[in-house]
This record gives sequence, structure tokens and C-alpha cells, in this order.
Amino acid sequence: MAEGDAGSDQRQNEEIEAMAAIYGEEWCVIDDCAKIFCIRISDDIDDPKWTLCLQVMLPNEYPGTAPPIYQLNAPWLKGQERADLSNSLEEIYIQNIGESILYLWVEKIRDVLIQKSQMTEPGPDIKKKTEEEDVECEDDLILACQPENPVKALDFEISENQTDRRSTFQAHLAPVVCPKQVKMVLAKLYENKKIASATHNIYAYRIYCEDKQTFLQDCEDDGETAAGGRLLHLMEILNVRNVMVVVSRWYGGILLGPDRFKHINNCARNILVERNYTNSPEESSKALGKNKKVKKDKKRSEH
Repeated sequence: MAEGDAGSDQRQNEEIEAMAAIYGEEWCVIDDCAKIFCIRISDDIDDPKWTLCLQVMLPNEYPGTAPPIYQLNAPWLKGQERADLSNSLEEIYIQNIGESILYLWVEKIRDVLIQKSQMTEPGPDIKKKTEEEDVECEDDLILACQPENPVKALDFEISENQTDRRSTFQAHLAPVVCPKQVKMVLAKLYENKKIASATHNIYAYRIYCEDKQTFLQDCEDDGETAAGGRLLHLMEILNVRNVMVVVSRWYGGILLGPDRFKHINNCARNILVERNYTNSPEESSKALGKNKKVKKDKKRSEH
């Protein structure tokens, strides 16, 4: 039986809050207004061998009379494996029409990844080659920062402020093509007394290595629990490259809870879209799962 819009909205909001609470930084808000979300699912939280990104959009009729619209993104997911997994998700929906099913979908995918991990494991030669390629990629990128390869590292773009309960958020964007430039950007930003005085300066960057077709990327929470990882995840979904985003937060004395992640991601997304760093949804989906090097430094708190 179809539900009214108000009832559907309430059930969707309750499910979204529950998913964010259950999966933490694995759950990412792509577009809050359009109800688009992404969750990174892996076979092992501490040492994942297989991962997949499930992107979902919740139509107004969900969960009453329509399923979520979804995409499965992983470089290894092709052919029969993709068809089998899609059929499994659709069967779950059919068996639970009218019910919230995102949790069931995520855990089904995790079961598939665990089974795949138990059946196949990369050999030492493959792992060694991947590590060597990462090092070569980083060397190539460092060369791009030499004097004979000048780039405009300090051309900043600044977003409009967003304020909620006395906390203020502002995004800063700069093009980068090597780790050295990341340090230069941060140093230049901190010359600004207002930015230096921010409670948190969360950042993430993605640098594309053309020859190796891999990404060098990293993020920093700066004390704002899991915010850097969520920001980097957003940039991965949007398939941006050769850019760094720093989101400053000036704490206003009132805890915002999960809303702080929404403001951080909204600031970042807006400036990336405004400055034409984003691709179409189709191109972004195809780009997900490319080889990448990720290093995260997580610190826990909120204020």
C-alpha cells in the first residue's frame, strides 16, 4: 500500500540516520536534497582485500512502492558476478516490499565479498607489483613540482560561508599535482589568521598519475572525527583529480552531531561544481574503483 509523502520522508530519514550510525565513515552523503548516498563495503574492516561502493538514490515512493535506484561500483565486478549480485539485491527487495532494505543490501554485499575473499587471495607477486607502481607514481608526481615544471599551486578559490547554530563552514580549493604542492597550499592558507584560528581545517586531495593510471590521495581530519575520510570519499565519487579542498570550521559552542558532515561535504561539493572539477554522474561511476593510494590519519572528537 502506497504511503503519503510525509510518511515516506519520515521513514527515509529514520533509515538514513540508522545507516549513518551503523556504518559511520563508510556511509557518505553525496547529495542530501536528492537523497543520494554511497557506502563503501569491504570484506574486512581492518584489512580489506575486496571492496565495493554501493551508490543509492531514494525515490519519493521508497520504501512504500518503489526500490532504491542503485549502482554497484568496483573494478573487478563484471559480467556474471555483477548480474548475480544485482539479482540477489532485487530478490531482497521483492521479499521485503514496503520495508527498509538498505541494511539488508549492504550486508548481502558484504557476505559476497567475504566469500570472494575466502575463495581468492592476491598472490605476493601481485601485491609487490602494486606497491612498486605506487612508489613510481609518487616519484613521477614529485617531478612535476620541479622548477622546470611550474604550476599555479596557490591559485585559491573560496566558497561562501555556511552557518548553522553559530558554527561556520567555508571551503578553500587549490589545484595540486604533487605532494609538495599540498604542503605549500596548507602553509599559504595558515598565513591567513582567520583560517589559522579555525577549530578544524579538514582537507583531502586527489592527484592523478597519468602514466600509471592511479591516484595519489590522502586526507586529514584535523580533530573532526572521520571528516577527512568522508571528504575524500565525496571527491572519489565525484571523480575529481589534481585538486585539494580544505574545509574550515569555526566551532560556535553547540554540538551539531552528524549535521557537521553534511555542511563539510556540501561546502566541498559546491566549490568543486562551481569550479568545474566534477564529471557527469555516468563518468564518475565509471571512474570509481581505479587503483589509488590512500593514507588516512584519523583523530576523534567533535568541537
